Amino acid sequence: MLTLTRKVGQKIRIGDHIEIVVREIRGRQVRLGISAPQGLPVYREELYQQIAQEGATAKPETADGAAGSGTEADTEPESSDDPGSDG
Repeated sequence: MLTLTRKVGQKIRIGDHIEIVVREIRGRQVRLGISAPQGLPVYREELYQQIAQEGATAKPETADGAAGSGTEADTEPESSDDPGSDG
């Protein structure tokens, strides 16, 4: 596992299309912003585990291979107050 140290506003790039930025640090909580291609699902670990457990007992995927939208329902929209934001 790669471990990095970042300050607020600093970014991490994964490949050409994924960017993670440290948005805020409050005590022991770190707020991250993640920019990824629309078709790439991004989940918190606990939600991913829940989906995986439900998927084991759920109906098979549809013919096009999609089991759902692949987006997390409780994500916050990116605010436009960030001068480095693309949108």
